[in-house]
Amino acid sequence: MATLLRAALRPLRPPPGHRGPAADVLLRGVRHGAGQLYPEHIPTSPLQKVLLAAGSAGMALYDPYRHDMVAVLGETTGLRALKVLRDQMKRDPEGAQILQERPRILLSTLDLDKLRSLPEGSLGQEYLRFLDVNRVSPDTRAPTRFVDDEELAYVIQRYREVHDMLHTLLGMPTNMLGEIVVKWFEAVQTGLPMCILGALFGPIRLHTQGLRVLVSELIPWAVQNGRRAPCVFNLYYERRWEQPLRALREELGITDPPMLVRALA
Repeated sequence: MATLLRAALRPLRPPPGHRGPAADVLLRGVRHGAGQLYPEHIPTSPLQKVLLAAGSAGMALYDPYRHDMVAVLGETTGLRALKVLRDQMKRDPEGAQILQERPRILLSTLDLDKLRSLPEGSLGQEYLRFLDVNRVSPDTRAPTRFVDDEELAYVIQRYREVHDMLHTLLGMPTNMLGEIVVKWFEAVQTGLPMCILGALFGPIRLHTQGLRVLVSELIPWAVQNGRRAPCVFNLYYERRWEQPLRALREELGITDPPMLVRALA
């Protein structure tokens, strides 16, 4: 257990023989060792997964900003939900293309100069603004390690890398309240146990005013939009940078949030 947790917590550093950012852009089903399905894969037994899930759940609930523990929890509890999400993607032309081409959202794959040159209000411009304002980077997402299926490993990696795109779509900041709202939307869209737990237990840390607004206005808004929108993981965002964000929201049926969440932080 301790060894597995240390593996989950180890720094994100290039593996031996790494040839640069483009070398590991795709997750493919190539054997890298005994039982290893992709470069960062750590094969685990059902019992080990249970222990990892319990340990990571406790640590993630204690500190919701432990993204490494949230990642382990997602990988060890989300098999059924990931299969459903993968099947949804396969049934959609755009989603199927994503599964076939395996695009990654990383600094090494983003043309930042192009995004900056896009028209005001475009998805690419608004996504880049979100990264700058909130001082976040797509490269901070942990690699998948404990999913014993290379295609599902890509699905959960895609989920992580699209997370900031959902913040942009929903107009939510990265403060605690904004993260909880996004988790409610993700829980409805994906059914991932990690998202459901985050949506249910995250509000514990909110102050009274934030909790009141969350329950009365923001949760109903997030749930309604999550149910109405088609699967947002079927969107090939990298080919939609020039699309106006307003038009994309209308396409998905996503309405404006009921209030400015940043002011309630």
